[in-house]
Amino acid sequence: MRVSSKSKPPVDAPTPGAIAASAEVPPLRAVDRSELRWAPVWLAARFLGALSVLAVGAVHLHEYLYLYSAIPTIGTLFMLNFVGATAIGLGLLMPVERLLGRWGDAVVALLALGGVALAATAFVSLLVSERTPLFGFMEPGYDPPGLMASRVSELVTVGLLGSLLVARLVRKAPLGRW
Repeated sequence: MRVSSKSKPPVDAPTPGAIAASAEVPPLRAVDRSELRWAPVWLAARFLGALSVLAVGAVHLHEYLYLYSAIPTIGTLFMLNFVGATAIGLGLLMPVERLLGRWGDAVVALLALGGVALAATAFVSLLVSERTPLFGFMEPGYDPPGLMASRVSELVTVGLLGSLLVARLVRKAPLGRW
């Protein structure tokens, strides 16, 4: 009896099932073309949102250094706003998806949510302090350009990072990977 060389695969050659089960080769998935088309848009929203959060922090640091450092509660809040905005902005600029693996998208979403909350809280606090005392302090309006810069940067932050979050929730879109 002769055994055909075609009937048995060589010992070194992997079978198709072994390749698919290998941990080195990730399974293929279908890619939605709209996902690829919108990815640069969400990455730009993330990048510009991070810059606007940093601008919110810079405005609050400026106001703290030149006007509000002597006011007990308000001065402390301005400094905390600067620290929080800096941490959130730098976190959004970092490639946290690569550093944190599967938790990366969740961390980016939390950073974006934190940026929206920080900017919206600062905007509302400014509106309240212009009309009624807030922590015993009422905004005198000494720095109109600073107030305008604060308002614009906070609204831009809410718009950009808010759109990023809405896209993530509604379309399940990726949050823009570096």
